[in-house]
Parts: sequence; C-alpha cells; structure tokens
Amino acid sequence: MSEIDDLRAVVEALAARVHALEDQVEITQLVAQYGPAVDSGSGDAAAALWTEDGSFDAVPHLQMRGRGDIAAMVHGPGHQSLIKNGCGHVLTVPHIEVDGDEATGRSYALNIRWDPAADRFWVARVSANTWRWKRTDEGWRVAERINANLDGTGEHREMLSPSSRKGTRS
Repeated sequence: MSEIDDLRAVVEALAARVHALEDQVEITQLVAQYGPAVDSGSGDAAAALWTEDGSFDAVPHLQMRGRGDIAAMVHGPGHQSLIKNGCGHVLTVPHIEVDGDEATGRSYALNIRWDPAADRFWVARVSANTWRWKRTDEGWRVAERINANLDGTGEHREMLSPSSRKGTRS
C-alpha cells in the first residue's frame, strides 16, 4: 500500500468517525429539546421532534400516534395544568446505538413539580424510556418513545437493560 493509499484510508476512517459523532450529537440534542418544548407549552415544537407517524406511549396512561396527538397532549388541559403549577420534564442523556439511518436508545426521565405549600420541588415521577430514532430529510427524528414509570414493575426496569430490545415493546 502506498503512502497516498494509507493517507486516504486514514481520512476515510476519520470521516466515518466524525459522521458517527455527528449522529450521536444530533440525537442527543433532539432528546434535549423535549423538556423545554413541553415545559414551555410549545406543542408544535415538541411534536416536530417526532416523525410524522411517530409514536409516544406514556405507559399505561396514554398512547399518542403522530405529531397531532403529541401536540394535542401538550396543549391539553392536563399538561397545561402541570406546567402552570410549575413542572419540569428532565431527560437524562440517552445511551444511543446508531445503525445506519436508524438508532435505538434508553434513558431516564424525571418529572419534577413545584409544591408552593412546601416551598420546594418534588420528583413526582422517574421513568424508563426506550427510544427509536430515524434519519429523515429533516434530520434525526423520534420514531418511537416508550416511557414507563419505574414503580417496581419488572418490565419497566427491564427497559433499561443493555440486553433488552430497545425501542420496541413485545
């Protein structure tokens, strides 16, 4: 192999590594946008994080299919009362596995609520999340998110396992 061939191989390997890092950063930034979007009541911005036909299951209470359902949840009276009383949706940095134009991952989500009587915030909910993302013409978008309370249910805890089927439910 010539010196030029060696250099070409190094540049190709570096380009592939940069592309993989860009995917990781873009997906992480996508997840990071969720909390501020829903906590500001920006339903359209929250919905735009998903693919047109993306799904969001808040187990066992709510199944949302498509951007319209997600925007409606944010604009709905239940969510509006949460944010008007003081609420923060805090998502941890997800573990991401990219495979071409699709990726899967898992993370935690915390719902933190203001309690004016106690003059403090309380963690109202901690949940496990599995994610499935797709690369689209708009960039990476959420294809599926499953959010389930870590309430001692084995299936919910299993969602966090590295060996679990990430992003899908059986």
